[in-house]
Amino acid sequence: MSILASIKKINDYTWEIPKEFRKDMRVPVRIYATQKLLNEMDEMVYTQAINVSTLPGILKYSYVMPDGHSGYGFPIGGVAAMDADNGVISPGGIGFDINCGMRLVLTNLTIKDVKPKIRELVDLIFQRVPAGVGSTGFLKLTTSQFKEVVEQGAKWCVENGYGWDEDLEHIEENGCIQGADSSKISSRAIQRGIDQVGTLGSGNHYLEIQWVKPENIVDKEAAKKIGIFEDQIVIMYHCGSRGFGHQVATDYLQIFLNVMERKYGIKILDRELACAPFNSKEGQDYFAAMKCGINMSFANRQVILHRIREVFSKVFNTDAEKLGLKVVYDVAHNTAKLEEHVVDGKRMKVLVHRKGATRAFGPNVQGLPKDYMELGQPVIIGGSMETGSYLLLGTQKAMEETFGTTCHGSGRTMSRTKARKLVRGEELVKEMERRGIYLRTVSYSGVAEEAGFAYKNIDEVVDAVALAGISKKVVRFIPIGNVKG
Repeated sequence: MSILASIKKINDYTWEIPKEFRKDMRVPVRIYATQKLLNEMDEMVYTQAINVSTLPGILKYSYVMPDGHSGYGFPIGGVAAMDADNGVISPGGIGFDINCGMRLVLTNLTIKDVKPKIRELVDLIFQRVPAGVGSTGFLKLTTSQFKEVVEQGAKWCVENGYGWDEDLEHIEENGCIQGADSSKISSRAIQRGIDQVGTLGSGNHYLEIQWVKPENIVDKEAAKKIGIFEDQIVIMYHCGSRGFGHQVATDYLQIFLNVMERKYGIKILDRELACAPFNSKEGQDYFAAMKCGINMSFANRQVILHRIREVFSKVFNTDAEKLGLKVVYDVAHNTAKLEEHVVDGKRMKVLVHRKGATRAFGPNVQGLPKDYMELGQPVIIGGSMETGSYLLLGTQKAMEETFGTTCHGSGRTMSRTKARKLVRGEELVKEMERRGIYLRTVSYSGVAEEAGFAYKNIDEVVDAVALAGISKKVVRFIPIGNVKG
């Protein structure tokens, strides 16, 4: 039987490949998608999710979110929770851009305030926030300082004048995941990351000025509590740990490939799923190094916020505080985190791999900021640069069904190469400006790669997780200005 023929419908937005499909599967595959999104997924997504289901210690399901597409080892949009005592940790389940994530920042400005100044704002951000392959930031760090950054994350930035104390309250893990150990990272990783704090990078990374169109507020009560109002301008950006995280993953993939079968007797179907027992020396070393990647990314997004505040303050000739440039939340993708969840009625410690997936804790869960304890965790979902983005909230159902996890973005439907063949970046930039989106980029080919048609429909993806009950819609944002690598 083919994989597609084996998929069973649970309901209109939940699907399953049963454990019986292949004898080496330890758990079923659970897919969250509408029928349309399911049909559009490439078959490699299912193959990879099935392969993930064979990993030692996996619990409940190998998950695929509606933005799922094929990746390295795990599908992007893949989630797997491992028994902390008997399971493995896999860099392929985290990704190379460790803690590639999203930050959403409020302003007290309206579309009328910002529209006349949009070119000035975007041009100045383009100058102050370096983007593109190989871009370097204004921070000149020594090796010892960089090691402090990767161990302390956004906390280091705030203590050194690049942020406000209150920022830390609205960042996942308060901007610093505990247990990061710089002695577990290579000199090559340090070399690749030391000049990249405060930079956007390339690919699907961007910084966007967005408009809260009145009719796009779905949950007015929640929006008000968060500080969102009609015609407001907000800022959203997406970036990660850059070359540093990539090198950490590369280093430990090689280490795991060398010890996995020889030392631990673990056999896998795909070398991209290289792993080690979580409690082994190699597993714990990688966990500590991966946390350095998480913290570097939190620091990266914190320094970018510092530059955004400088720009808005300069353009509007007033203090950033008066402009209301407050963090709504900063969420991580591409992580493995040790959390407590209920599995088969028993509360236990599990290692949750979220690759191209977002933590979506429901109300009253330990670890949430006090501001969001009643609402649930803010979830920031970026769309393509042409379409729009969402703010959602985590739910209790996500805690029960998906280890408190939801989607992370639109998800690609087309390769970058194919997208470049179908549109010229320079033409796309002009077309976007005609539609009211002013864009600055270091690479027209990079813009072509990120064309809206290369991605799934963001509204369909968000509808899927909302209908499934693992996220709750608050507001949809429309882009009016964009900086891309």
